[in-house]
Amino acid sequence: MPTPKAGYFLKDGTRVPGVTTILGRFKDAGSLIHWAWEQGRSGLDYRETRDAAGSAGTLAHAMVEADIHGCRFVMPDVPGDVQEKAQQAYAMYCEWAAQTKLEPMVTELQLVSEQHRYGGTLDVILVGGRRLLGDWKTSNAIYPEHLIQLAAYGALWKENRPQEPIEGYQIMRFSKHHPDFEERRFRDLDDAWQMFLALRRAYELDKKVRERVR
Repeated sequence: MPTPKAGYFLKDGTRVPGVTTILGRFKDAGSLIHWAWEQGRSGLDYRETRDAAGSAGTLAHAMVEADIHGCRFVMPDVPGDVQEKAQQAYAMYCEWAAQTKLEPMVTELQLVSEQHRYGGTLDVILVGGRRLLGDWKTSNAIYPEHLIQLAAYGALWKENRPQEPIEGYQIMRFSKHHPDFEERRFRDLDDAWQMFLALRRAYELDKKVRERVR
């Protein structure tokens, strides 16, 4: 989920970073740079191929968001094959949602951790009557940082809603390149949470080190 424009703030008014901001500071960009170089060597504009690659999954995700919020989805002017892939992925999602009795409980909920000084925007869903912390992804795979992000969201929920414990974590992913949808459930993410705590500490240290060379 994106960081709200106003940002995240503690009760005393101090602004704190969001989960995606913290993770983004240390994300390895090497594979992305190599991919862009390969695109350029082939005579392609990496920005155009990047947007085209992600459009089918992004569209499918937008269709889901419209369905969850009871809004009418208007298909944008994109190539027919992209529309078809998005519709096929959305149909797979609908089949899964019906089978599992998916029910969005809370969507785009903004929470802040006073203890660990960070914020995040998360979704909580009911799958088969169980309260799960869910996250939507449009990507080529499920990556380790996705689990770290979910773990950080889970800690936000536990700190702010201790009376409503979650029973697990759910990633719902639309493929960038193919008309595919997959979902994976995780019972606990303790290791991922420890990794986030380390990155949260590194984020503060990184700011201090950068200030030394300004």
